Amino acid sequence: MTNLPSNAQNPENALNEDVVKELLRKLRQKQGNWVEWGAAIASLQKAGYNPQQIFEETGFEPIQQNQVIVGSQVYHSLEKGGASEATRSHYATRGSDVLYELRLLTHEERAAAAELTFTHKLDMDEAREVAKAIKDFSRLRTLPTGFSDHPGDAVAYQAWKLARQYTDLQERSRLIAKGLKFAHTPTARNKIEQLLVDFTVVSQRPAPILPFYRFESEDELPRIVPVVGEFPLTPQDLKSVPLVESLEPFGLVKFAGEQAWVPLPGWQVLLSAEDPVVILCNSDRLPNQENNLPKPVLVVVDRAGRQWDDSSYFVVEHNGELDFQWFDTEPQIPLLGRVIVIVRPKKIFDDVISKDSWQIDE
Repeated sequence: MTNLPSNAQNPENALNEDVVKELLRKLRQKQGNWVEWGAAIASLQKAGYNPQQIFEETGFEPIQQNQVIVGSQVYHSLEKGGASEATRSHYATRGSDVLYELRLLTHEERAAAAELTFTHKLDMDEAREVAKAIKDFSRLRTLPTGFSDHPGDAVAYQAWKLARQYTDLQERSRLIAKGLKFAHTPTARNKIEQLLVDFTVVSQRPAPILPFYRFESEDELPRIVPVVGEFPLTPQDLKSVPLVESLEPFGLVKFAGEQAWVPLPGWQVLLSAEDPVVILCNSDRLPNQENNLPKPVLVVVDRAGRQWDDSSYFVVEHNGELDFQWFDTEPQIPLLGRVIVIVRPKKIFDDVISKDSWQIDE
């Protein structure tokens, strides 16, 4: 076995060598179930071992590592949320990809969604649709007429809402069938059955395009340098400036304490913002991005932009956490800020070569 490098950078999560070897052995030999694999990989990563090193030692690809880690966290929350023993037993041996799709829901919502996916034997893509339907349904101030707060009714409501927007009979029929499949209450089933005789089409304004930007040149990637002060200065002044470490992929820097800054170009939309702040997240936390591979993004929010308009996305509170959402009509919940820029990291074709300007010039 190749020795992994020291994990001294995370001393509070340090693992002794025997524990590391045992975790790697169990992962390499696929001992235990996938929930245990997720916990083992999480322990190794917290101790400072990166996904590539773990992959070389165990065969678990980085994307698999992320799936089982997050999936195992969702699994452990099922009991807290009240999931049945049958559901927990089923997902203890399979379905990490299904539970991974439920990661953005609350503990109670995860348990209810897991029950639904277990009952209907849903796959990963179907579980993603269920999670989105439940999350969207939970944002409604009041329950729609005829629908309960059961996750099955949440999925049925989404199907009912979408079916009313289609003139194409084949697509409309598919959505009606989906709604009838998941409807939990007789009133929800009745609402959907009405679409069999009511062919009224309710047009829906498409959601606006998210304001993505991407760093395209080195000139757009400024480097932040700390300021010592103005002469006269002492050697102690020079020593007192903390080391600045740039964190990829956006060049974020942290100083002593809780403050951090990130460099951004002087785009007009940023210069016009009154109170911009930055939120870091993965792209799957953004609306209308469920089918894309999650990637890190930097979201700039103008906290002064709290006036609703139907061409913008906003930050709102959802179950005690921040969330991004678009509203086609004025919402009845407070808006905490307007999303003005979403930045993707610059694509670097070769990190090593890019540091040698003479190679690029040639």
